[in-house]
Amino acid sequence: MPRFLIELSHDPDELVCARVVKFFLSSGSHLLTHADWGCMDGVHSAWFIAEVDTKDEARLTVPVPFRAQAKIVALNYFTMEYIDGILSRNQR
Repeated sequence: MPRFLIELSHDPDELVCARVVKFFLSSGSHLLTHADWGCMDGVHSAWFIAEVDTKDEARLTVPVPFRAQAKIVALNYFTMEYIDGILSRNQR
């Protein structure tokens, strides 16, 4: 199943940050309550991975108040064979 990395940035103000984290923790959503946070390192963002079929479905996992600013990236893996194929086709 496709996987999507979802990043949600928020204001670094301590009160705003605490409210965002509380919103996630009290949401009842396994994805949100297990988000990874960068706040303690000065990066005021949360990250989580959703396993859904489409980017649009990934966006629907984001709470409405944060949906518009969510950054969603489809994740992929590479194999050596795949990369070697690209390199061999583009030898100069």
